[in-house]
Amino acid sequence: MDTASEMRAALFDRYGPPEVLYVGTVPRPVPAPGEVLVRVRAVSVNGGELHGRAGRLRAVTGLMGRGFPKRIGLDLAGEVVAVTPGVRGPKVGDLVWGGPGRAFGSAAEYVAIRPRHLSPAPAGLDPAEAAALVVGTTAITALRDKARLQPGERLLVRGGSGGVGVVAVQLGRALGAHVTALAGARNLDLVRELGAHEAHDYRTTDPADLAPFDVVMDTVGTEHPAYRRLLTPRGRMVAIAFDLDRAAASLAYVVLSAAHGRRRVRLFSGTQDHRLLADLARYVESGAIRPVVDTVYPLADIAKAHRALETGGVRGKVVVRLD
Repeated sequence: MDTASEMRAALFDRYGPPEVLYVGTVPRPVPAPGEVLVRVRAVSVNGGELHGRAGRLRAVTGLMGRGFPKRIGLDLAGEVVAVTPGVRGPKVGDLVWGGPGRAFGSAAEYVAIRPRHLSPAPAGLDPAEAAALVVGTTAITALRDKARLQPGERLLVRGGSGGVGVVAVQLGRALGAHVTALAGARNLDLVRELGAHEAHDYRTTDPADLAPFDVVMDTVGTEHPAYRRLLTPRGRMVAIAFDLDRAAASLAYVVLSAAHGRRRVRLFSGTQDHRLLADLARYVESGAIRPVVDTVYPLADIAKAHRALETGGVRGKVVVRLD
């Protein structure tokens, strides 16, 4: 067996619970022209992966590869180990963060990636911390680019202690907004430490009791109408999730809300772009944004990592290390 041509990767042979995941051996990728080969040091676990693994996103699971076994993983932190001719920017030995674009498969020892999906990792972070922060590009896209959050505006972050939420709270504060966060009771102190001016237990807080907001960022995906009603006349709502149990109704509501009225809802899917990653690195290196890592698992425990996120109550990110 030529072990130099193979690698370990997280795989699953059927849709189902976290326990369908296992670590198997697959061919090591050979970077095509215009790609670099990255030795993956750490990845984080994302909500979209849970739905994909469970078979709830079958319309898009082509992104996870055709047929079985399928791969998992959306982001990464690692080291460039090979560069093809014509690639500008990344060099062998560079520490980078990013992801395989809109495909799954970063939970593996090596990944071939186009440089546009990578950027130098922020100085001072270890791989687990860097992997935990890659989703920050979603927060930047949501608040800065989609909602155009302005200094002095009122921002509500639903899911303020989750993987994207912890970055959104910090970014909102850095952009000069008055930040209110909804989180579980045990995480209220955390979101306050991250910069939230106000923090409320989502279990005991009725949306109707909250003040109007200029921007609502929803990382939860339920009760869109109730939270849209909290918007000021020119308010904006950015949603990175919707209720998969009522997918058709939720998506129809978002589409109609995006097309009509001033208080619009914007639904989008984040991606790893080298410019967004560079912007995020500047926030991190300035001290405005810091990582929040809940638990770090070895690759062999990928199923436990998925189970932890699926169970809920996670503070920040669940991370899987491969080094």
